[in-house]
Amino acid sequence: MDPFWVKAVGLFASILSSATFVPQVYKAWRTKSVGDLSIYTILIVTTSTMVWLVYGIFNDPLLVPVVLCNGFIFLLSLVLLYFKFTFKK
Repeated sequence: MDPFWVKAVGLFASILSSATFVPQVYKAWRTKSVGDLSIYTILIVTTSTMVWLVYGIFNDPLLVPVVLCNGFIFLLSLVLLYFKFTFKK
């Protein structure tokens, strides 16, 4: 069993990693502009987070920081994909 501080560091890292996407999603939503965003980058991030989610969920024991972080980033990347296809240039 991991000590408490190891879990705390993992959760803190998860929060920081998840926070990296929030400003981009907010800016895209506010400006209704995603022309500068690469569709390939968004697709790579979406695929990467799906793989990490599968890994975190099916690991024994469940890797809570991995699941939380990648679940959140996966949702944000789906929002960016939605914006990419709905906002006109």
